[in-house]
Amino acid sequence: MKFMLIMRADDTAVEAYKEMPFEQVIEAMGKYNESMMKAGVLVAGEGLTDAAKGFVVDFSAEKPLITDGPYGETKELFNGFWILEVSSREEAAEWASRAPLGAGSFLEVRRVTGVEDFPADNEWIEKEAGWREEQAQRAQQ
Repeated sequence: MKFMLIMRADDTAVEAYKEMPFEQVIEAMGKYNESMMKAGVLVAGEGLTDAAKGFVVDFSAEKPLITDGPYGETKELFNGFWILEVSSREEAAEWASRAPLGAGSFLEVRRVTGVEDFPADNEWIEKEAGWREEQAQRAQQ
């Protein structure tokens, strides 16, 4: 099963990060990512640019409204993620607890839904399964 580890931080963690040498941050994350790759559990993972460079699309009105960042409180921002394929919730928690993050940082861990979570006889579920298979075949070429 797949789990997404969603990286978040409060203002304290953001300030501490700014004080750390960038090479130290990259090395710590690199070692963590390498350990997950060697274990065969890392599916994907990326960091994100500053929220001030992003935007939000709000669908509350009839026409979607696009608002430039920054938005929300620091602790609500999504700073990066990893997607792991592991055997259990407990294994996902174990990997999450190894992340090289400090005080004020936290990971929200959520299971990624799979095709098995939806009715097998749904037209769109069947189409998506076909699309994913086509994608996998193209990736092998």
